[in-house]
Amino acid sequence: MEKKKVAVPLVCHGHSRPVVDLFYSPVTPDGFFLISASKDASPMLRNGETGDWIGTFEGHKGAVWSCCLDTNALRAASGSADFTAKIWDALTGDELHSFEHKHIVRACAFSEDTHLLLTGGVEKMLRIFDLNRPDAPPREVDKSPGSIRTVAWLHSDQTILSSCTDIGGVRLWDVRSGKIVQTLETKSPVTSAEVSQDGRYITTADGSTVKFWDANHFGLVKSYNMPCTVESASLEPKFGNRFIAGGEDMWIHVFDFHTGEQITCNKGHHGPVHCVRFSPIGESYASGSEDGTIRIWQMSPATADEHEGIGANGPGGKVKVVANEVARKIEGFHITKDGPSEG
Repeated sequence: MEKKKVAVPLVCHGHSRPVVDLFYSPVTPDGFFLISASKDASPMLRNGETGDWIGTFEGHKGAVWSCCLDTNALRAASGSADFTAKIWDALTGDELHSFEHKHIVRACAFSEDTHLLLTGGVEKMLRIFDLNRPDAPPREVDKSPGSIRTVAWLHSDQTILSSCTDIGGVRLWDVRSGKIVQTLETKSPVTSAEVSQDGRYITTADGSTVKFWDANHFGLVKSYNMPCTVESASLEPKFGNRFIAGGEDMWIHVFDFHTGEQITCNKGHHGPVHCVRFSPIGESYASGSEDGTIRIWQMSPATADEHEGIGANGPGGKVKVVANEVARKIEGFHITKDGPSEG
């Protein structure tokens, strides 16, 4: 690339406090969606391609640390400092259920089959709630060595992973036995753990390194030192040839997966970056920051051109989301007076 183009992101306003978690849905018949968690206690749902605001989930009484959508983007979940995890109807914004905890909930994740919700937090306990029987007591796995920071499902919901706020490593648990079967060793606490879309890799951020682990045999595949302390990292889902990282220096760094070389660096946030995630089709990625904004960045044309026409979604791999396709998500949503004005 001879000419350096300055990337201009879509800037999504609306949160009044830092944005601490982002989650993209898979591609659905209505396109794909982005949910954000913020210390302002109000998770927000957006069109994942345009960043347009769809609605706000109202009901938490404390900072929301974690958020996710189920496979069909029909339900959302959030974990909060108000000692609850909540399930929401993603079409109407209604609260469907609130699961009480005894301390701050830092992480939540829907199982791939959408029937279970996994939570973790300051209690050092993993809980698995059966969403078909929400009033039944959850299954509890209580051997976490520290306060839980991240959780995820893998191996078709047979394995769960967790990392801790205050000690290094990622622990992998067998769901049936409730026992730790493997620990991925890291020097610093793992602040971000992502299972790749194809299930091959676990991407972790710990301190100033980003690591890629074999999700089936648990060996370390690659480890790259970052230019600063990074809080979050994400692997490009379609081709796996790029990854992004964000952290203390307020920039979004894009790297070559195979060599670790930095390809580009996007500047725009006015505070540390807490979370970065690739969209499910890999053409864009989002970042959330201490400055309260979400920024959606397009992958550079050079990267897209390399693979023109290979994508699973037809020529160019593009999935176009037109306004009327998300209309049914917007129609029933309780739009509040205080909602973002820019849509």
